[in-house]
Amino acid sequence: MPNANEDTPTALSQVQRRAVSELLRVSPVADDLARRFQEAGFSLALVGGSVRDALLGRLGNDLDFTTDARPEDVLKIVRPWADAVWEVGIAFGTVGCQKEARVGDAVQHFQVEVTTYRSEAYDRTSRKPEVSYGDSIEEDLVRRDFTVNAMAVALPEKEFIDPHGGLEDLAERVLRTPGTPEESFSDDPLRMMRAARFAAQLDFEVAPEVVAAMKEMAGRLEIVSAERIREELNKLLLSANPRKGLGLLVDTGLADHVLPELPALRLESDEHHRHKDVYEHSLTVLDQAIALEEDGPDLVLRLAALLHDIGKPRTRRFEKDGRVSFHHHEVVGAKMTKKRMTALKYSNEMIKDVSRLVELHLRFHGYGAGEWTDSAVRRYVRDAGPLLTRLHKLTRSDCTTRNKRKAAALSRTYDSLEERIAQLQEQEELDAIRPDLDGNQIQEILGIRPGPAVGRAYKFLLELRLENGPMGHEAAVAALKEWWATQSD
Repeated sequence: MPNANEDTPTALSQVQRRAVSELLRVSPVADDLARRFQEAGFSLALVGGSVRDALLGRLGNDLDFTTDARPEDVLKIVRPWADAVWEVGIAFGTVGCQKEARVGDAVQHFQVEVTTYRSEAYDRTSRKPEVSYGDSIEEDLVRRDFTVNAMAVALPEKEFIDPHGGLEDLAERVLRTPGTPEESFSDDPLRMMRAARFAAQLDFEVAPEVVAAMKEMAGRLEIVSAERIREELNKLLLSANPRKGLGLLVDTGLADHVLPELPALRLESDEHHRHKDVYEHSLTVLDQAIALEEDGPDLVLRLAALLHDIGKPRTRRFEKDGRVSFHHHEVVGAKMTKKRMTALKYSNEMIKDVSRLVELHLRFHGYGAGEWTDSAVRRYVRDAGPLLTRLHKLTRSDCTTRNKRKAAALSRTYDSLEERIAQLQEQEELDAIRPDLDGNQIQEILGIRPGPAVGRAYKFLLELRLENGPMGHEAAVAALKEWWATQSD
């Protein structure tokens, strides 16, 4: 690693010291592997995000290496060394493996990826990169996305390689490309989304020439597969500051090709929050939802917060009294959420959960000052199901008024609803609301076989249970028989 001299800015001195500390920590794995490559006649270097994170003092146990060895040679070297090896990325020159190693007094598990020097580019019609192998690390680094990811540390000698000024850009917290932005984004258009993601993850600024290229080339994102776009969007949303990255996607026009419903919100005015448009309101709701997370980033909650009002543009109406209304925007928004998430190839379960939260996010506003009956509270819990905790957070986050008195009143009202839910849960096991009689009992009491009639009877008893609470066996039997008599006529 380079030594800091008297002329080196303090910021550079700090990142260099952090890097030395981080690299010493992973040396038992990195140096051991490097010696094996050396003995086989090949070079090995820590590269990309691993070097960047070492310099930032945040290097984890996922290590990225680059080498002049071809994938078949990499396999020969790592198979006797690693605890497990996988070849999922071998078509792109990457071999993955896992290694357990003692670091100090503790045993740690490392995820290692070794990639052959390469260059990759898209043609104008392909959705997949074309991979060709290179012969030098300098050739490999110039093809990297940003200068802060185009640094390497040759091992085991620890020689720092930084041909594009990544160290200075890291100290200045700015994202630039090794070559021209246009060349970089032509090679892989997804890098435009990565710029937004790194801005959000690392709190870096994106250089003006990079932003200009993103605006000019946003349409190139159309050739990237939905799966790759989804994964990049997820990383952005799960970052420490997604608002910053989302703002960049919208301002550059990239969002028009990824999540067009988001920039569409900028044109609308929120009927309840006239001081903000729906776009700004949605980003604030996202921020507030993040603040309520308890067990780390929650992608379902974050997506629901971001998308909860996307139905407003389609439902906007100008009323005679001058107000703007968005009737049933939650229902329309739920359908739009399902359609967009399906296009981005999200899992069926995640699509179901996020669209359900969007559909339910307004339900609380019918609660008023606590006028809901116990029946209404039961239905709220039943409809939310396992999403209830997230619905609590989304609903609380949806209050973005600057009127402190109004915000405090809404918070108190929701406190009241949560208290009533807790009381009913304690009394009635609300999380598992079921009729007082199950399907077998229904069949036995009515003397019928399995079929649609059993389902109708079950639904009738469930409605009774929601309306009245637990009824007890005898009352349920009597109600069932009375209902059945009306069905038989």
